[in-house]
Amino acid sequence: MTIQNQGHEHEHEFEPQYGLPERLPSDERILWQGAPDTKALAVSAFHMRKLAIYFSLLTLVCAWPALESGAGPWAVLAAIKWIVPLAVVAMGSVWLLALMTAKTTVYTLTNKRVVMRLGIVLTVTFNLPLKRMNAADVRDIPGGFGDISLALTGEDRIAWVHLWPSVRPWRINKTEPTLRAVPEARAVAVLLRDAWSQATGLTAVAVAPVEAGRDAPAFQVSPT
Repeated sequence: MTIQNQGHEHEHEFEPQYGLPERLPSDERILWQGAPDTKALAVSAFHMRKLAIYFSLLTLVCAWPALESGAGPWAVLAAIKWIVPLAVVAMGSVWLLALMTAKTTVYTLTNKRVVMRLGIVLTVTFNLPLKRMNAADVRDIPGGFGDISLALTGEDRIAWVHLWPSVRPWRINKTEPTLRAVPEARAVAVLLRDAWSQATGLTAVAVAPVEAGRDAPAFQVSPT
């Protein structure tokens, strides 16, 4: 199964191969390429829905004295005249950040590694060999999207700030690179599991979904 994302081919025309810092060797092939979905990324990584609730409550608090006193519409508008523009600017900025992140991010899965091309202003590429992974967790996002977090072996660490937002939340000391808000995350996880097994010669273990919370692992790839 090969899933290709062809949405941003012309934005990095200098690349030897789309989403990759160099052309793949003859014994390596692309199994899947994808990018975050803007809406799913805005909600899950940038917490846009929570931000909307916050500004809605703040607007209500500002308008409440005028509403409670029975003042007219103009008085209510005067009470919220500063918060509404602030909310529009904040929400628009968050959406623009999510949009630019989605447009400049490319995730690539090959039969040997995961490649992450990240960065809005300064582009960086991380090559993560499958043999250096010992687990991969999937977190479902409404709409058929999901995050796939990769637990790496060894002592090497990638700084959290260098990966953000393509990093698992709250894993600061031992960062886990994460494919954020990707479509058909479960199908991509299966591709990753099979590629990992072939690359390492070890057996992958699938873990049933856990209902306790969204951060609980829904799928793991680990040696047995």
